[in-house]
Amino acid sequence: MSFSTSPKLKVEIRGHTALVTIDNPGANTWDAESLPALKDLVEKLNAEKDIYALVLTGAGEKFFSAGADLKLFADGNPATARAMAQYFGEAFETLADFRGVSIAAINGFAMGGGLEVAMACDIRIAEEQAQMALPEAKVGLLPCAGGTQRLAWLVGEGWAKRMILCGERIDAATAERIGLVEEVVARGAALERALALAAQVGEQSPTSVTFCKQLLHSGRNTVIAAGLEGERDLFVELFSTEDQREGVNAFLEKRKPVWKNG
Repeated sequence: MSFSTSPKLKVEIRGHTALVTIDNPGANTWDAESLPALKDLVEKLNAEKDIYALVLTGAGEKFFSAGADLKLFADGNPATARAMAQYFGEAFETLADFRGVSIAAINGFAMGGGLEVAMACDIRIAEEQAQMALPEAKVGLLPCAGGTQRLAWLVGEGWAKRMILCGERIDAATAERIGLVEEVVARGAALERALALAAQVGEQSPTSVTFCKQLLHSGRNTVIAAGLEGERDLFVELFSTEDQREGVNAFLEKRKPVWKNG
């Protein structure tokens, strides 16, 4: 069976674990092809009763994922914004609801949607050189794939505000200290550690794991459901502003943005 509908998502089945590699050179960005493919992939894995765990990592040594391809937003088209927000939401929420255990092996930069997809996983293992950020406000955007909701839930409101409102980038050690990742490992070791954890999942009753995960998520899902929808709505609203076009194009042109506050 072919699990992935996109060459940007590579899938390898190792025992009871599905290893999924984001492979979109050069920064493993997400786009209108790979996001629906991720949703479809997770739904297929949910139907495979012999798959107990999913490990997600990035191709290459530099990037786990740099998030959205900002070229998509350069023209400020609200229709594109709405479509992409929907793609992000559907893909990452489907991943968050994966029947088994999902583990992100963060092997490099995890920025924007790259960090959001890691936060949609159950467990995060980061290599010591990894860096993480939600820098959307620096380019006139906002995290629209669960960032404002899941980050605050994981690390608390104060650190979520530092990272989102102040644009603070953190290293792996800080991420572990504040609870954003569960473990930091040496360079090149995240995948091995994630696969080892996935093997531990295989020692549990798959049905028990599914039920436990549903209960662990029950309170959180009730709280953040409206926030996830609000993220997408306000993301699209930004595309009626001058700052959105200025921020994205300044980034693409490698210059500092000149904010208009409108």
